[in-house]
Amino acid sequence: MKPGGGRVILMVEDDDTFRTVLARAFSRRGYHVCEAVSAEQAVPIAAAELPQYAIVDLKLRAVSALKARWPEIRILVLTGYASVATAVESIKLGAVHYLAKPANADQILEALHRDEGDSAVRVKGDPPSLARLEWEHIQRVLAEHDGNISATARSLRMYRRTLQRKLSKRPQNSDA
Repeated sequence: MKPGGGRVILMVEDDDTFRTVLARAFSRRGYHVCEAVSAEQAVPIAAAELPQYAIVDLKLRAVSALKARWPEIRILVLTGYASVATAVESIKLGAVHYLAKPANADQILEALHRDEGDSAVRVKGDPPSLARLEWEHIQRVLAEHDGNISATARSLRMYRRTLQRKLSKRPQNSDA
């Protein structure tokens, strides 16, 4: 049996520092952690390690591949670019939860083990800002084009550099 009593977490994250810090935190909590920096690495590692859980960076697009091979795996998507569009898409692809970075090990584990939604989540009464609506639309179009910046810019009839600049900024009320 693997260290961690069969509690295996696959981390698919290309940020070395973030991945290392989280892996250490999960190990201290009794989990065996296996790491991948890409979707291509994730599948063979998962085949060898058979994790019960996976924490996947949204931009690495490993959710579908993992769910197709291991339907019972519980996947949490992490992203630095949280939006309603990407959250909905992650859940449709098979993730059980979605968190915006930075998230700590306790928040991630709590989300991975939660089977139901939280009815106590506060619903904001204020309408989203124009910047927030623009951000959501850009994220939706970006998801439709599988993260391809050039194709997204063409679809939005926007210069590629302008789109990149908009993507580097966070909207003011970012409670995605």
